[in-house]
Amino acid sequence: MTLNAVSNWQFSSPDGKANYEAARRRYPAQAIVDMAALRDNMRHLVDVVGGPNSGTAVMGVVKADAYGHGLLPTALAALAGGATWLGTAQSHEALLLRKLGIGPDRCHILTWVYNGLEVPFDELIDNDIDVSVGSLPGIDAVAAAARRLGKTARVHVKVDSGFGRNGFTEESFDAALAKLVPLAKEGVLDIVGQWSHLAVADSPDVPEFVASTDRQIENFKAFTACMEAAGIAPRIRHLANTAATLDRPEIHFELTRPGIGLYGYEPDPAMGTPRDWHLKPAMTLQAQLGTVKHIDKGHGISYGRTYLTPDDTSTAIVPLGYADGIHRSASGFDMQGAKHIEKLGGPVRVMTAEGPKLYRVSGRVCMDQFMIDLHGSCDSLGVHEGDTVELFGPGRGEQYAEPTADDWARAADTISYEIFTCLRNRIPRLYLNAADVLAPDDLAKLDPTTLL
Repeated sequence: MTLNAVSNWQFSSPDGKANYEAARRRYPAQAIVDMAALRDNMRHLVDVVGGPNSGTAVMGVVKADAYGHGLLPTALAALAGGATWLGTAQSHEALLLRKLGIGPDRCHILTWVYNGLEVPFDELIDNDIDVSVGSLPGIDAVAAAARRLGKTARVHVKVDSGFGRNGFTEESFDAALAKLVPLAKEGVLDIVGQWSHLAVADSPDVPEFVASTDRQIENFKAFTACMEAAGIAPRIRHLANTAATLDRPEIHFELTRPGIGLYGYEPDPAMGTPRDWHLKPAMTLQAQLGTVKHIDKGHGISYGRTYLTPDDTSTAIVPLGYADGIHRSASGFDMQGAKHIEKLGGPVRVMTAEGPKLYRVSGRVCMDQFMIDLHGSCDSLGVHEGDTVELFGPGRGEQYAEPTADDWARAADTISYEIFTCLRNRIPRLYLNAADVLAPDDLAKLDPTTLL
């Protein structure tokens, strides 16, 4: 009998169970996304800014395939939770949302990353998608597309308040205003918004960074004053990311842009845990074990002999690797190995005859798999090929044998964002609670084979 280290999933119908079984036959790992968690996280973020009638709207940031959770399901769940805006970095995702049936009557969509010389501004304008402008060539290109279409383009002016990435600097802003003002008067551009990005709002424990955020806020307000003086005051200002949405109410303005909070995580462990902010991680990554076998003491595991078994033991293969987005930097080394260093690998929850136990990546992560040392006999532990193990989910953390994406981020020396967004699409995405979250018309927009 195989063991299961994850929740016993509650299927909405026999079709849901069949979809789950088909996904397991197709691939030995699955990403389960709880759409109720996505909706509830958005509901909470809307409440944080004062509710739907507060004067502050909330954007669900669904860029990068919704941080690996799936663009359309996440967008629909965010709207069900009260978002009235959606945000994508790349223009093709903004256009895809419209193509998949999320029309301008449902929500505004903003896109902001593009090659200013080759971008489908005409398609974006024609589909009522808001466009960010943060360079002089960008203004020219948007205006030219609007004129060709004979339709006013909705634009948000991006300013560099101290992040050092996209947007107009103080030095270039007069030249930008000289272009924007006549285009607005002509009706070519509708100056909807002004926005910027915060650099260190997720580090409330560092006084220097708090002061840096304060300076960015003052810089942002100075840009607003310049726009007002030029006669193109922005109707919508947005500066707050997840961290500022949760912890900086004074800059909620007319719109906030929570990203990682929608997916159930805090922006940085320095801010605490998801539970501290009443958020629930939406994704569980699980896999079915491959080969489980006995090996002798001193046996090398994986490339480079960076891990040698300290005793007679059993090992198990988890059939996910760096080609799936499992970071090679989450490999686990031991003092006996050739590297003569000790480094804890990524955590994995395994159900045993003694209850759930936490094991770690042992040796180097390979392209399609990694190994774990069970530190005991698989026969005694009751661990078998085909058992379902959990890499991360909405648990309390590795200290409870309930690993999270934050725990994997620590093992890989990165952030939870990268843990999600690097997961390749060959891992099936399956969706829980879709029928409870979505109205029938929205439910019909989803691939029925992905619904549990």
